[in-house]
Amino acid sequence: MLRLRSAAATLLPLRAGVATAAMSTLLVNQPGYAWLRELGLQEENPGVYNGRWGGRGQVVMSFCPANNEPIASVRQASLEDYEETVKKAKEAWKVWANIPAPKRGEIVRQIGDALRQKIKVLGSLVSLEMGKIFVEGVGEVQEYVDVCDYAVGLSRMIGGPILPSERPGHVLIEQWNPVGLVGIITAFNFPVAVYGWNSAIAMICGNACLWKGAPTTSLISVAVTKIIAKVLEDNKVPGAICSLACGGADIGTAMAKDERMDLLSFTGSTKVGKQVALMVQERFGRSLLELGGNNAIIVFEDADLSLVIPSALFAAVGTAGQRCTTARRLFLHESIHDDVVTKLAKAYAQVRIGDPWDSDTLCGPLHTKEAVKMFLDAVEQAKQQGGSVVYGGKVINRSGNYVEPTIVTGLPHNAPIVHTETFAPILYVLKFKEEEEVFAWNNEVKQGLSSSIFTKDLGRVFRWLGPKGSDCGIVNVNIPTSGAEIGGAFGGEKHTGGGRESGSDSWKLYMRRSTCTINYSKDLPLAQGIKFQ
Repeated sequence: MLRLRSAAATLLPLRAGVATAAMSTLLVNQPGYAWLRELGLQEENPGVYNGRWGGRGQVVMSFCPANNEPIASVRQASLEDYEETVKKAKEAWKVWANIPAPKRGEIVRQIGDALRQKIKVLGSLVSLEMGKIFVEGVGEVQEYVDVCDYAVGLSRMIGGPILPSERPGHVLIEQWNPVGLVGIITAFNFPVAVYGWNSAIAMICGNACLWKGAPTTSLISVAVTKIIAKVLEDNKVPGAICSLACGGADIGTAMAKDERMDLLSFTGSTKVGKQVALMVQERFGRSLLELGGNNAIIVFEDADLSLVIPSALFAAVGTAGQRCTTARRLFLHESIHDDVVTKLAKAYAQVRIGDPWDSDTLCGPLHTKEAVKMFLDAVEQAKQQGGSVVYGGKVINRSGNYVEPTIVTGLPHNAPIVHTETFAPILYVLKFKEEEEVFAWNNEVKQGLSSSIFTKDLGRVFRWLGPKGSDCGIVNVNIPTSGAEIGGAFGGEKHTGGGRESGSDSWKLYMRRSTCTINYSKDLPLAQGIKFQ
């Protein structure tokens, strides 16, 4: 069975004996959080949607990382719920696939508009349940809105080429058709956007979707699905086109092993992603993997430091270091190393850590208590391996899961902890001398998601972009590793999984291709000039 990210460790079943007493302490019942009702949330929420709401699984409480107080609960899917939902989703697909792609695009446009109308309140929920600061929460919902807009245009453009045939009176065409049912398993750190990248594109391609979000952000999954469900119902199409099955490892394992799942998109850790990939491959299924990243920024001696300092800080500290594109390694040319470390430490000292809804806050809490423990363990390992903590390194003594953004220097480029992805705001600063060695050090980690250099040397830029440069899926110049736009294909190489989502030609992963030969002549010539008489 799949072992989900350690975030799941904070999930607590709601025992019947204490349920009633606990209701009054839930944030959803407190006046300051009355806005949760605008999203249709209540004390206990059904976590299954397949045209109707339900759920017969365990009731699980969700907590706010900023104060560890209970928000509300979600009744998750049982395996029986899952089976029923898959059947309804497959039936819904038969209706959806018959709708012309531009008409599907119109419905996706309406989903984007519905999200726009709820963008601030939904962004507040992202801050409340995931822990990222409010502007990032709103920005994440905006990503879903943006990819809906992108998908609308794409719905009138997807298709294959007409190819010249070597045979007279023949034509070759590429026909693209939807794969069918797309399973989408998302992680806690981007509980809205990643589903949006997948579902908006999958929908215009003609697929039905079944979503299993992270157990620790189930309220977000429910709220988003309620918005989508209303749009589908208003358009008189089956709600099961966008089904939801909240759950844990049992549901994730069922999706990975289910031959009816025509494509499984999984976002999460490399460890779990490997298990998913093996289960899907065992049935010769399709998977789209978006896994870990151990991302590096390389700063050369000619770099503009006025760009470097804010870029490194944002990439390392944004979302409290819990982005898959977070900068975890900062390579500095030896001639500027000490100066940059000093300036960066001063910039870190100005980072305001605190309440995610405070407009002055730049860094919110880690998602769970378990994440705080992982942070402390990583800092200790860095010290044991020869590193020096020049800033941060401690847990902040206040309610919630707050830690200090941390800078560690003095480690070798191949130290075990440097090669370990820790989902926390820890930045390892490393010295280098030559371009060739630092390009190699960028590539020596197992993951290959995002990378960036800062330089004014045009030749170096193109060497970095070329075959001997970065081996990552995202290769940047004079911007940080995080903050990818939806118009490009998002994803990485090696242990990052090789999947691509969102823009460019990522839509092809949600479709199957047929090469079709049409004979419009009265003759039957064979290819390659073969005669069979």
